Amino acid sequence: MSREPTAAQRRVIDAADPLTGRLRGTPAQLTALVRRGLAFRHPRPPHDHFLTPAGQRIREGAPGTPAQQEQQDQQEQRERSAPSTGVFAARVGGAREAAPPSDAGRLREVRGAWQGLLELRRMTNPDGSTDRPCGWERGHLVRAAALALEAAGHIPETASTPGYRVRATPQPEAVAVYAPDPAALSACADTLERAGWQPGEYTEPRTRTRYLLASPRRT
Repeated sequence: MSREPTAAQRRVIDAADPLTGRLRGTPAQLTALVRRGLAFRHPRPPHDHFLTPAGQRIREGAPGTPAQQEQQDQQEQRERSAPSTGVFAARVGGAREAAPPSDAGRLREVRGAWQGLLELRRMTNPDGSTDRPCGWERGHLVRAAALALEAAGHIPETASTPGYRVRATPQPEAVAVYAPDPAALSACADTLERAGWQPGEYTEPRTRTRYLLASPRRT
């Protein structure tokens, strides 16, 4: 199917939020963009629509053949898809983790996912609060903590770049966060605290490695 949007659809694309790619339009327009592969519908309430990488390229007028666009779309969709939710994979960091093919595209996806998570907090926390984690985050601790860090601009560790790592722990409702130096670890703690987590700094007995133990705040 052709990816070229109609004039009305192009107006919707051009009016998308420049940071998150969130769309506003009629249900018919949004559905048509989804069918063309130019938008996706967030699975969580309120089910907002966001531009896909292909939609972002159309808005920005980026060059590329249809085959190249399709290949990049498939790669970025795999990065966005998490086994736990089927939608988005936050980057947890690690030596085996590859850098995303497009830093700008990844930034838009992360910001869109973070805004969606804040909306999920508003919809599911009993008091409508967005300043503390919701039930979904408590069920996906590593992904939730990693998203908070990545959305704040922290860099995850890759094979070629030092950065944060988020790992599961035996403790209930707690993740371990590692960083390449004390300043980066302190910055991660500040970010998690602002995102509604309770971080504390500890030292591994055998390796003497400093790390954060962070739990989602309940009140």
